[in-house]
Amino acid sequence: MKQPLTLHSDCLRFLAYLRTIRHYSPHTIRNYHSDLRSLSGLLDNLPYADITPHHIRKLASQLHSVDLSARTIARHLACWRSFFNWAVEFQHTATNPVDNIKAPKRGKSLPKALSVDEAVHLVEHAPQRHIGKQNSDTTVADAAQAADHAMFELLYSSGLRVSELTSLDIRYHREPSLNGIPGYCSISWLDLHEQLVHVTGKGNKTREVPVGSAAINALKHWLSYRPLLEKTDTNALFLSSRGTRISVRLVQLRLHAHALQSGAKGRVHPHVLRHSFASHLLQSSGDLRAVQELLGHASIASTQIYTALDFQHLSTTYDASHPRAKRK
Repeated sequence: MKQPLTLHSDCLRFLAYLRTIRHYSPHTIRNYHSDLRSLSGLLDNLPYADITPHHIRKLASQLHSVDLSARTIARHLACWRSFFNWAVEFQHTATNPVDNIKAPKRGKSLPKALSVDEAVHLVEHAPQRHIGKQNSDTTVADAAQAADHAMFELLYSSGLRVSELTSLDIRYHREPSLNGIPGYCSISWLDLHEQLVHVTGKGNKTREVPVGSAAINALKHWLSYRPLLEKTDTNALFLSSRGTRISVRLVQLRLHAHALQSGAKGRVHPHVLRHSFASHLLQSSGDLRAVQELLGHASIASTQIYTALDFQHLSTTYDASHPRAKRK
């Protein structure tokens, strides 16, 4: 069995910095750990001062030779650039050899979004659950059904990332420190009275996002069932049937099953509802800056891709409505 590569000690320190100081998510840390493997081999063989852009280009070429996509290679370069920025800051090296190394061009693919009718049809009907021999408790099944309905409504209503959804607490909660150990403190939570969710997203950025009335009603219905499932996690807004905070994977599986049940075309995952939220909001308001803030994008360039979806919608409307369109 092939043994996993041991990372260079500075790579490990960099990952610890991202985890403890920058508060990157565990998912991002895993990606960085993977992307640092090839760079770690270079660091084992050369001192910092001897690493040049030529070495970085050679590494990128090696990634290309094993048929990695342009997007994946670009992600590796971004990771390496961040590492060397850290190395410069902590005086391991004077320059960043990844600076001015351009990522390979990749085709721009538009995010998948549902039509307004498809999205509304998907989320407005509560998921149906079948009770099998191993689970004859209809109350537990009703609670799980209410949780699914509330999660799907909230994803579409507020455009949350699935990791942000699962991190939500039922309300803001803070515990005092004990013997020098910091107490628990909510990073994301629901404010039912104000009809808002307070979210900590990528890069430890915080934002407040409104929650629509349909999602509020679904949340209230779920909260009437929640005490029946609450066991070990008293803070989490959404719980699994075991009473623990629901996982990202379980949300994905439940949404996929519900989408199949409702007759949705293609594979529907939580990010499709986020894309649909952004696209439909932009179609109605035309306010790109507002959509950027609600999505929590650091750069408006990330939000601008939805203008292409908006143009597709306008083009379809034009083709279907204008008497002189005559376009195919």
